[in-house]
Amino acid sequence: MALYTHILTQILITVVSVAGVFVLTGMTGMFSLGQAAFMAIGAYTSGILVTKLSVPIFLAWPAGVILAVAVGFIVGLPTVRLRRDYISLVTLGFGEAITALLNRATALTGGASGLTGIPKETTLTIALLSAVVVIILITFFKASKYGRQCIAVRSDELAAKAMGINVPKVKMIAFLISVAVTAYGGCLYAFYTAYVDPTLFGWKKSAEWVIMVFFGGVNSLTGSILSTFVLSGLPEVLRFLQNYRAIIYAVLVLLVINFKPSGLLGEWELTPANLKRIIKRAGQAKQPKEVR
Repeated sequence: MALYTHILTQILITVVSVAGVFVLTGMTGMFSLGQAAFMAIGAYTSGILVTKLSVPIFLAWPAGVILAVAVGFIVGLPTVRLRRDYISLVTLGFGEAITALLNRATALTGGASGLTGIPKETTLTIALLSAVVVIILITFFKASKYGRQCIAVRSDELAAKAMGINVPKVKMIAFLISVAVTAYGGCLYAFYTAYVDPTLFGWKKSAEWVIMVFFGGVNSLTGSILSTFVLSGLPEVLRFLQNYRAIIYAVLVLLVINFKPSGLLGEWELTPANLKRIIKRAGQAKQPKEVR
């Protein structure tokens, strides 16, 4: 039972981070290969404040998110004006710079040995509530004016500009929301594992999150959540294939690109209206056909 609780808690923490990437990649069309660096900022900031300065957790976690958003604003200010392929390169460089900085700041972060002594405060209940709240907030954001503008920018940036949408502003809003959510995921992670080190937040982690968004559906938050459960839980179930995770992910992505380019669910969302249709169709399928 403890093993399943551990796996489910880690998956829910990943759901929080992937939900942040969904805002950036799924809704706005920007690719960030340094998103895990913001998770590191949230994790390390909150961990250092609690372990070294004895700051209460209810202040340390918001501080970690606020610092990550501040850094994200500095990084995003010039970045959001670039083309999408350049954005991925800039964020990749930023992520590697953060990793190098964490390795060198031995006195503060523990360097390559990592930051230890973080109290284990994240429980399954906290992770579940966090995931639910984040999903609800992003669902409301997707349905809002800014959410619709993000989708318009992703579809055709030039057309969005012609319609009067302030593209850099919309991109910045999406970028900062993504940073805040991912940094909060870092706080959850640090206070669950009670230990963090720079190798946990490399570009491969960011790439895995992007893969999860594409695998589930480019514009489907439901699909992103579903793919997170599948792709995060699969290595735990198939532990003997742990060393082949990257290969498994690559094969799955190739299959999806070739046979389902828009992802498993495409743009479909699990809304009350869609759920009602599913129940109605299931009920009709069970009814016996009339014999004439």
